[in-house]
Amino acid sequence: MGWTIRPDLPGSPSHSLHSTVDDVVRFAAELQHPTLLPGQTVELMRAVHFPGLAGVQPGVGRFDPLDWGLSFDRNFGKPRHWAGTSPSREAFGHFGGAGTFLWVDPVPGVAAIVLGDRDFGPWALKVWPPFCDAVLQAAT
Repeated sequence: MGWTIRPDLPGSPSHSLHSTVDDVVRFAAELQHPTLLPGQTVELMRAVHFPGLAGVQPGVGRFDPLDWGLSFDRNFGKPRHWAGTSPSREAFGHFGGAGTFLWVDPVPGVAAIVLGDRDFGPWALKVWPPFCDAVLQAAT
Protein backbone atom coordinates (compact mmCIF):
# COMPACT_ATOMS: atom_id res chain seq x y z
CA MET A 1 0.00 0.00 0.00
CA GLY A 2 1.13 3.55 -0.60
CA TRP A 3 1.08 4.94 2.94
CA THR A 4 3.39 7.87 3.54
CA ILE A 5 4.47 9.53 6.75
CA ARG A 6 4.76 13.31 7.10
CA PRO A 7 6.88 14.22 10.12
CA ASP A 8 5.97 17.91 9.89
CA LEU A 9 2.43 17.50 11.33
CA PRO A 10 2.13 17.42 15.15
CA GLY A 11 -0.57 15.53 17.02
CA SER A 12 -1.73 11.97 17.63
CA PRO A 13 0.20 8.87 16.46
CA SER A 14 -1.86 8.82 13.25
CA HIS A 15 -1.43 12.52 12.57
CA SER A 16 1.06 12.06 9.76
CA LEU A 17 -0.44 9.09 7.96
CA HIS A 18 -1.40 9.89 4.38
CA SER A 19 -2.64 7.59 1.65
CA THR A 20 -4.76 7.37 -1.47
CA VAL A 21 -8.41 6.45 -1.93
CA ASP A 22 -7.33 3.28 -3.74
CA ASP A 23 -5.27 2.15 -0.73
CA VAL A 24 -8.02 2.94 1.76
CA VAL A 25 -10.48 1.00 -0.43
CA ARG A 26 -8.08 -1.96 -0.29
CA PHE A 27 -7.89 -1.62 3.50
CA ALA A 28 -11.71 -1.52 3.79
CA ALA A 29 -11.93 -4.64 1.61
CA GLU A 30 -9.32 -6.34 3.82
CA LEU A 31 -11.39 -5.54 6.90
CA GLN A 32 -14.40 -7.22 5.30
CA HIS A 33 -12.66 -10.22 3.71
CA PRO A 34 -9.14 -10.67 5.07
CA THR A 35 -6.51 -12.04 2.69
CA LEU A 36 -3.35 -10.33 3.97
CA LEU A 37 -4.14 -10.21 7.68
CA PRO A 38 -5.10 -13.28 9.69
CA GLY A 39 -8.87 -13.44 10.13
CA GLN A 40 -8.44 -13.63 13.93
CA THR A 41 -6.50 -10.36 13.85
CA VAL A 42 -9.27 -8.62 11.94
CA GLU A 43 -11.86 -10.01 14.35
CA LEU A 44 -9.82 -8.66 17.27
CA MET A 45 -9.65 -5.26 15.54
CA ARG A 46 -13.42 -5.20 14.99
CA ALA A 47 -14.47 -6.50 18.42
CA VAL A 48 -15.59 -4.22 21.24
CA HIS A 49 -12.78 -4.27 23.80
CA PHE A 50 -13.91 -1.40 26.01
CA PRO A 51 -17.68 -1.79 26.42
CA GLY A 52 -19.91 0.40 28.50
CA LEU A 53 -17.49 3.24 29.14
CA ALA A 54 -18.94 6.71 29.33
CA GLY A 55 -16.87 9.27 27.50
CA VAL A 56 -16.48 12.04 25.00
CA GLN A 57 -15.84 11.55 21.32
CA PRO A 58 -13.75 14.62 20.46
CA GLY A 59 -15.71 17.14 18.46
CA VAL A 60 -18.90 15.05 18.57
CA GLY A 61 -20.02 14.92 22.18
CA ARG A 62 -20.61 12.78 25.23
CA PHE A 63 -21.87 9.23 24.86
CA ASP A 64 -22.83 6.74 27.53
CA PRO A 65 -21.79 4.16 26.65
CA LEU A 66 -18.92 4.99 24.30
CA ASP A 67 -17.76 1.56 23.12
CA TRP A 68 -14.35 1.17 21.47
CA GLY A 69 -12.49 -1.61 19.77
CA LEU A 70 -8.79 -1.58 18.97
CA SER A 71 -8.76 1.88 17.33
CA PHE A 72 -12.27 1.52 15.93
CA ASP A 73 -15.34 3.40 17.11
CA ARG A 74 -18.10 0.87 17.86
CA ASN A 75 -20.96 3.29 18.55
CA PHE A 76 -22.63 3.18 15.15
CA GLY A 77 -26.40 3.31 14.83
CA LYS A 78 -26.79 5.67 17.78
CA PRO A 79 -28.37 9.14 17.65
CA ARG A 80 -25.88 11.95 16.97
CA HIS A 81 -23.29 9.55 15.53
CA TRP A 82 -20.98 11.08 12.92
CA ALA A 83 -21.91 8.31 10.45
CA GLY A 84 -25.65 8.91 10.67
CA THR A 85 -28.34 6.58 11.94
CA SER A 86 -28.41 3.94 9.20
CA PRO A 87 -25.27 1.85 9.91
CA SER A 88 -25.89 -1.29 11.92
CA ARG A 89 -24.53 -1.79 15.43
CA GLU A 90 -21.95 -4.12 13.82
CA ALA A 91 -20.39 -1.22 11.90
CA PHE A 92 -16.97 0.04 12.88
CA GLY A 93 -14.71 2.85 11.76
CA HIS A 94 -12.75 5.93 12.65
CA PHE A 95 -12.56 9.59 11.69
CA GLY A 96 -9.59 11.91 11.70
CA GLY A 97 -8.79 15.53 12.32
CA ALA A 98 -8.30 16.24 8.61
CA GLY A 99 -11.97 15.65 7.76
CA THR A 100 -11.31 12.03 6.83
CA PHE A 101 -13.18 8.87 7.75
CA LEU A 102 -13.56 5.18 7.02
CA TRP A 103 -16.33 2.94 8.21
CA VAL A 104 -17.34 -0.60 7.35
CA ASP A 105 -20.75 -2.11 7.95
CA PRO A 106 -20.44 -5.89 7.60
CA VAL A 107 -24.21 -6.48 7.74
CA PRO A 108 -24.92 -5.09 4.24
CA GLY A 109 -21.24 -5.43 3.22
CA VAL A 110 -20.74 -1.69 2.62
CA ALA A 111 -17.92 0.69 3.40
CA ALA A 112 -17.63 4.47 3.11
CA ILE A 113 -14.44 6.49 2.75
CA VAL A 114 -13.90 10.22 2.74
CA LEU A 115 -10.41 11.70 2.45
CA GLY A 116 -10.34 15.40 3.16
CA ASP A 117 -8.07 18.33 3.74
CA ARG A 118 -10.39 20.46 5.85
CA ASP A 119 -10.02 20.22 9.61
CA PHE A 120 -12.78 18.24 11.28
CA GLY A 121 -15.34 20.53 12.85
CA PRO A 122 -19.06 21.32 13.08
CA TRP A 123 -19.30 21.25 9.27
CA ALA A 124 -18.56 17.50 9.29
CA LEU A 125 -21.41 16.74 11.67
CA LYS A 126 -23.78 18.53 9.27
CA VAL A 127 -22.49 16.81 6.12
CA TRP A 128 -21.32 13.34 7.13
CA PRO A 129 -24.49 11.86 8.71
CA PRO A 130 -26.77 12.46 5.71
CA PHE A 131 -23.98 11.39 3.34
CA CYS A 132 -23.46 8.12 5.23
CA ASP A 133 -27.20 7.45 5.41
CA ALA A 134 -27.40 8.03 1.63
CA VAL A 135 -24.52 5.61 1.01
CA LEU A 136 -26.34 2.86 2.87
CA GLN A 137 -29.67 3.66 1.25
CA ALA A 138 -28.10 3.48 -2.22
CA ALA A 139 -26.36 0.21 -1.40
CA THR A 140 -29.41 -1.63 -0.08
